[in-house]
Order: sequence, then C-alpha cells, then structure tokens
Amino acid sequence: MTVPDTAYPRRWAALATLLAAAFMNMVDVSIVNVALPRLQQSLGATSSEIEWVVASYVLAFALALLPFGRLGDQVGRKRIFMLGVAGFTLFSALCGLAPNVEVLIGARAAQGITGAMMMPQVLAIAQVMFPPQERAHAFSFFGLTAGLGSVAGPLIGGLLIGGDLLGLDWRPIFLVNIPVGIAVLLAARAIVPATDRHPNLTNDWGGIAIATASILLVIFPLIEGHTLGWPRWVFAMIAAGLAGVALFVVYERARAARGLSQLLPASLFSNANFVLGGGMVLIFFSGAMSIFLFLAIFLQQGFGFTPLQSGLTTIPFPAGVLVASVLNGRVGSRWHRGRIVVGALMLLAGMFWLRLAVQGVGDAVDHWRFLLPLLLSGLGMGVAIAPLMQTTLAGVPPHDSGSGAGSLQSLQQLGAAFGIAIAGQIFFSSLTGSFATGAAPHPAFTGALAGALVYSICSFLVVALLVVFLTPPKRYAAPQDASRPVPVEA
Repeated sequence: MTVPDTAYPRRWAALATLLAAAFMNMVDVSIVNVALPRLQQSLGATSSEIEWVVASYVLAFALALLPFGRLGDQVGRKRIFMLGVAGFTLFSALCGLAPNVEVLIGARAAQGITGAMMMPQVLAIAQVMFPPQERAHAFSFFGLTAGLGSVAGPLIGGLLIGGDLLGLDWRPIFLVNIPVGIAVLLAARAIVPATDRHPNLTNDWGGIAIATASILLVIFPLIEGHTLGWPRWVFAMIAAGLAGVALFVVYERARAARGLSQLLPASLFSNANFVLGGGMVLIFFSGAMSIFLFLAIFLQQGFGFTPLQSGLTTIPFPAGVLVASVLNGRVGSRWHRGRIVVGALMLLAGMFWLRLAVQGVGDAVDHWRFLLPLLLSGLGMGVAIAPLMQTTLAGVPPHDSGSGAGSLQSLQQLGAAFGIAIAGQIFFSSLTGSFATGAAPHPAFTGALAGALVYSICSFLVVALLVVFLTPPKRYAAPQDASRPVPVEA
C-alpha cells in the first residue's frame, strides 16, 4: 500500500504504533543506568566494561542513524522500520540472556544499530501520513513520548530489578522488550502504510567507514586508558582519530565535487553556524547525559541504594525536562540565544548545586537533598534543547535540512558517548586512586562523583560562552509595503 495524496485514514492508530516503538527505544536508553551496578556485580565486569555497556549502544545508534535514514528512502521506510523493530526485539532477548559482559556489549551495539533502523523511519512515515495542518499536533506527541520514556525508564528498571522476576535479577529490563516488540510488529504490519521507494538514491559507504573508524579511535582509548595505564599507543590512537575527522571532511568534499552522495553534505562544513552549533550540541549532551551512569553507581555501590531507590532519586531531572519542554512550546520561536544561555546556566547552577550536595554527604545519603538540584538541571536542559537545535539548523538550506537534522541527532548520541568516556576517566581514576591510598568507601565515592561533576559544569559554561558567536535565526515580519517579507533578528 502506498500513501495516497489525501490524509491516511488510519493515521492516528499508525502513529500510536510508531510511538510505541519510539517509547521502547527511549525507555531502553534510560533503563540501563539504574541496572549497571547490579549488572556489574552479576557479570563480574570491570569499570571500563560497564562504560562500554552504555557507550556501545549510543555509538552504534549515532553512527547508524544517517545511513539507515537514507536506506529507508531507498528500499521503503516501512520495511526498514519493521526490520529494525524485529532486530531490536531479537537483540533485546540476547541482552537479557547474555552469559557474560562481552556478549552483552556486542548485543547492546546490535541493539543500537537496529534502534537506528527504527527511529528515522518513525518521523519520516509520520511526515507523509498527516496533512500539513495536522503535523504540528501529531509531532507534539513525539516530544511527549521522549519525555515520558525518560521518566518511565528508571522507574520501570527499578521495579523490574526489585521484583526479581523468576530470579532473573537485572535481565528483565531487556526481556520486557520482547512482548512489546512483537506487538509493535503485528500492529505495524496491519496499519502502518508503505511509502514510495527511491532506489536511485545511494549511500556513502566510504564516509560511513571513515567516520566509524575515526570515532572509535578516539572513544576506545578514552574509555580504556585508565585501565591500561595510558601507554603511548593510546595517545597515538587519539591522534589518528582526529586525523580521521580531517580526512572525513576532505573525502566528503571530494564526493561533492564529483556529484556523489555524501553521508554529511559537504556544504554544511562551510556553514559556520551549523559547525559551531553542532559542536555545542556535542558538548552540551556530553555534560548532560553521562552523569547519570555515575550517579547510579554512587548511590547503589557507594551507599547501598536499591535500583528502585536510585531511579526515584533521579526522576526530578527528566521530570524537569518534560515540564520545560511543554513550556517551550508556548514561547515559540522567540529569544533563541537567550534561552540557550539561560538553559545552560541553569544546568551549570544545578550541577554545581548537586556537587555541593554530594560533597556534603557523610555516611548516609538523604535523597531529598538531590531533588532541587536535579529538578533545576532538568528544567535547564528542557529550556535549552529546542532553541539550540533550531538555531543550529536555521541557516541550513532546505535541501540539506533532513541531513542536518539527522546529523544533530547523531551528535547528541556522540556527545553522550564522549561524556561517558571523559567523565568515566575522572570518576574511576579518582575512585581507584582513593582506594589505593586507603580511603574509606563513602569518601572515595563522594570524591569520585564530585570530580566527574566538574566536567559537566565546565561543559555547560563553554556552551553558554559560545552562544555569543551563534548567528540568531531569522523570523519574518510584515513590511510596510507588504510586497515581501522582511527578516528580523529573533
């Protein structure tokens, strides 16, 4: 079935099916953090292996988003969506049955790839199902789904682990995806419409290979460095990765000169606002998303919290994001740069406040002292996200807007991976050093988390300072002669 020119009659039921898949993916991202300490104990994993459980997913997801977005256009979005859901369900089962941490890391990477097969198709299919006058209303549900998924993940994870279903400990956090995935597949087959195929489109496999190799050459030594004792070849890998980034730019420009498809349109490299904004997105998400992995370890391993108690302690952050995102919609397209600065400074203040609260912990943690710092941080993130994305994409030509938006989604995930690697270095190096000097567990964990929070604080300060160099997006006011729109600064 091909979507007709008129509105698809079963579009709202199809949207619910697409959102169920998106919700499953969102929950899977946030549910893992509360399970990591229990998972590490169960599988006997090292600190770097625990980082890889999270990083392998976000890296694979980030690197696969753009190529699978294009592949959906080539062979059919419904087909790729259903393959993605099927694969995500299968690899969720493999995660839940993993006999060791190595299998789990591999299954998490496969989960990330199949998640990247699903997610671009969700928005693309919704775009063609709804008439223009309904799209804004339909798309508002995507933000709501993301927010609810972030809030629900820690709660569901804590409940599943605390319930110890059938004696499976942490494994149900992955196995729960199996019935959800099967239900989504059956519903998608029946009610999600097929879209037109464009087999003439091609993918930039060389660009994919260079980008993948370059990012892994940087991320691997950052995560493994403290475990390996920082040998010289680790720094050589990082240098090679940075050289690979330069090679990627040259390669993409060469393909553009020959009229070939590019993973990232070469014209975007000459768009100063996009390059700067993309860097800010990466820095922003590296500071915002990584800290919750280490907060869960701090609470559970350091102070004996249960996974449910840990999840409940962190709920104010996603709740703040959700509230601010709703309020953002009422502001519309005004005060972009001001909202970025305010949001970044709220996050900075929230993380600084959280650091003070952590440093004040003695031999017991009162979770209430974390409520306001996390809520303020979540509100700041919700305030800053939308205007940061809109400002970064404002100067991108319409024909590159899809690639630009997909690139920013990838940079979000890469930022999370870099944050895990950098903050992980600080956290675990501090923890190891404290134990080596004979420190008691509580002061050791307190010092480690306080150190990791310094990275987040610095990242938000950098974002706030860089805003001054961003070109504000244009909005249009009616001119006096009404002959043409006049751009004015937002």
